[in-house]
Amino acid sequence: MALFKNIFKDPDDEELTGSEDEFYNINESDALAEADKSGNKMILLEPRAYSESQQIADHLKNRNSVVVNLKRVTSDQAKRIIDFLSGCIYAIGGTMQKIGVGIYLCTPKNVNVQGKISDEAEKNKTEVEEEW
Repeated sequence: MALFKNIFKDPDDEELTGSEDEFYNINESDALAEADKSGNKMILLEPRAYSESQQIADHLKNRNSVVVNLKRVTSDQAKRIIDFLSGCIYAIGGTMQKIGVGIYLCTPKNVNVQGKISDEAEKNKTEVEEEW
């Protein structure tokens, strides 16, 4: 009878060994390897020229989120980069959110972003209008 139970085990009867903490406590190299497989990375980039915008688009095509800091480019180059990325994001069905002055979060379709960061200038404008 014991042989029969061992051969025809019900998977629901199996007891899990280990704790839930062990599942979440993995080392950094294993976590990076897992992220490489799933394509769920957060890339931080500071382009210094418009020519680097294609690199940002490539990360988005690979289904990675990108935070773009445009503080190292001129305002004309920043506008061109934003225009290019807007087209890329539209093509892949992603989203772009401004998270600071010259800093944008670009996400592909597989990433859901919740919440919104308010702009200080917009906040001050609202406060002035309320005083009138």
